[in-house]
Amino acid sequence: MSIRNKFLTWLRLTRQPALRLYRGFGSPTRVVLEGHALQQSPLPRTRYGTQLWANAWGLVRLFAVRPWADVPVQVRLAGQTAGARTDADGFFRVELELPAPLPPGWHPAEADLLDAATGQALAQATAEALVPYETPYSFISDIDDTLLVSHSATRWQRLWVLLSRNARTRAAFADVAAHYQWLAQAQAPGPAQPNAFFYVSSSEWNLYNFIAEFIDFQHLPKGVLQLSQLKRLWQLLQSGQNKHLTKLDRIVRILDACPGQQFGLLGDDSQQDPGIYAAVAQRYPGRIRVVYLRQVHPRGRPAAEAALAQLQAAGVATCYFEHSRDALLHSQQLGL
Repeated sequence: MSIRNKFLTWLRLTRQPALRLYRGFGSPTRVVLEGHALQQSPLPRTRYGTQLWANAWGLVRLFAVRPWADVPVQVRLAGQTAGARTDADGFFRVELELPAPLPPGWHPAEADLLDAATGQALAQATAEALVPYETPYSFISDIDDTLLVSHSATRWQRLWVLLSRNARTRAAFADVAAHYQWLAQAQAPGPAQPNAFFYVSSSEWNLYNFIAEFIDFQHLPKGVLQLSQLKRLWQLLQSGQNKHLTKLDRIVRILDACPGQQFGLLGDDSQQDPGIYAAVAQRYPGRIRVVYLRQVHPRGRPAAEAALAQLQAAGVATCYFEHSRDALLHSQQLGL
C-alpha cells in the first residue's frame, strides 16, 4: 500500500471507486432509484463516542468526497435492468418500468458502477425500494428542527451541533418517535403494513447514512430519504443552506408516485416549510389531510400562521405545536 493510501486509510477515507445507492420508491409498475458515484469517499464509521475531535472529524469526512462525473451506472430490481450516466455531481437517477406489478413492501435493488471502456463493474451497491402499502395515508416529514434538534435558523449553532455530536448522540425532540409511530399505524391494516414515511430535507446527500442511522437509533419509522445536492469539503459552512424550493420538487415527485393516498406533512417554522406545504396543498387539492408545524423560531411565527390559515381555508387540518405530545394528541383526536 502506498504512503498516500495509508494516510487516507488513517483518515478513514478511500480513493477506491465507490457507489452509493439510496432507498428508492414508486408504484407497482414504476420505481425510481438514485445514488452517487465517487472517486473518493469516507469509510464507514465503526466507533461512537463523545470526544469532540472524533465527532468533528467523523462529520468533516462526510464532505471529503470527490464525485465521479459522466460514468455509466446500471441498476437492477425485480429482474429489470436500466442504465444511466452520472451528472457533474456524480449523481444518477434511474426509473425502472416494471412489466409485472410489484407487491407492496420493500424490494431489494442492486447497482453497478461500470468501466466505460470494458463494461466491467468497478463498484457495487445495494439498497431497497418501497412500494407503499394500500393504506389511507402516507407521511412526508422534514428532518432538521422537525424531529432532529438542529438550530437550522442559526448557521453557527447548526455547525456546532453537527461537529460535536454523532448519529447516536444527536438529540431528537421529546415524544417525536411516539407521534411518528402512531402515524405509521394510522388506519393501517397492521404493524406489518404501515403507512409509508418519506423524510425530505435540505440537508445534503453527504449526510444520508448519518440521518438513516439517527432515524433507526431513535426508533422512528423506516422510510425513504430525499436529500439535497452533494456538497464538497469547502462548502461545509453552507451545510443545510440549500435552495429550499428544490424540496417542493421532491415532495411533488412523491405525491405523483402515490396517486391513491392522502398525505400528512410535518415540518417546522424555522425555514420555508410553511410556504412549501401551502403550495403543495394548493397544487394537490384534497390530497393533503393534515399539516403539522413545530414552533422553533419566533421570527417564523407570522409566516407559519399565514400559511396555516391558507391551509385551513383549503380544508386541511393543521396543528402548530411546541411539544410532540400535543401533536400526538391532535392526531388521536383527528382520528388518524
